[in-house]
Amino acid sequence: MHEYEKEAQERWGNTDAYRQSHNRTSGYSKEDFAAAKIDQEAATELFVYAFGNGLEITSEKAQAAVLAHREAITKWFYDCSPEMQKQLAVMYVQDKRFKEYYDGRVRGLAQYVHDAIWAQ
Repeated sequence: MHEYEKEAQERWGNTDAYRQSHNRTSGYSKEDFAAAKIDQEAATELFVYAFGNGLEITSEKAQAAVLAHREAITKWFYDCSPEMQKQLAVMYVQDKRFKEYYDGRVRGLAQYVHDAIWAQ
């Protein structure tokens, strides 16, 4: 079991979202995971565009990024409600790995993603 898989199982193993994600992804091929990554990266790029252009977190473009982010998770992993997405957003600023992912794109992006998700 991959280190991240073990951590996810320990943290969220008794949740419906974890079970749903595990059931979906257990049958995924490398191509499926690559397609999921493309959808996730596309949502991130929408955040990069909105943030890079100084758009308000409530702007149409920023909120389109929020929706694309939630839809990518729902499509590939588990049904992601706005409330679940807000929990993820907290993790994006509190967990060093997620913060580095977003801030590695553009410094300050993690906080912007968090704030835009919470503004929905």
